[in-house]
Amino acid sequence: MYLPKHFEQSDRGALAALMRERPLATLIVCAPDGPTADLIPLEYEPGAGAHGTLRGHVARANPLWRHAGAQALAVFTGPESYVSPGWYPSKREHGKVVPTWNYTMVQARGVLAAVDDAPWLRALVGRLTDQHESRQAQPWSVNDAPDDYVLQMLRAIVGIEIPLASLVGKWKVSQNRSAADREGVAQALAPNDAAMSALVRGA
Repeated sequence: MYLPKHFEQSDRGALAALMRERPLATLIVCAPDGPTADLIPLEYEPGAGAHGTLRGHVARANPLWRHAGAQALAVFTGPESYVSPGWYPSKREHGKVVPTWNYTMVQARGVLAAVDDAPWLRALVGRLTDQHESRQAQPWSVNDAPDDYVLQMLRAIVGIEIPLASLVGKWKVSQNRSAADREGVAQALAPNDAAMSALVRGA
């Protein structure tokens, strides 16, 4: 990833927060016949290993898990927005401005492992369900389904685990613009993209 120093996000807490809030990652695996890419919700465990560990599951019919031992790259994307040069006060001063795109992302790399273990999978799907159901008025629980049905579903999936060798964040949120230009961007974004507006103001 191209990563100018002023866009580098090294705050581990910020990286973990993005992965928790936007857990649907693009998981790219170097398969023998070329790279593969799947969208998979992943759980990040920061205390497991030097850079943490990602865990998730795929359908047993998905060949991804059979590439255990391959290099894997999980890409998590956060708030993103088009930035118009018309939002910069400097446009009126000298006109030397162009459009761009602001975004946040985390790239997590490691070696893919497959976990074909029912208790491990049951614990994982329980945690994932509790996390993603927590905002529902009446949260659904895995325990709401019949035990035999849950076992049937568990047999249809395989766990994946990626102990991370590296964890890198890129926050491109107008840090390379003047304070006045950043405020112009933040004001323009505020009505429709409060998250990116706040990131720009904090840059």
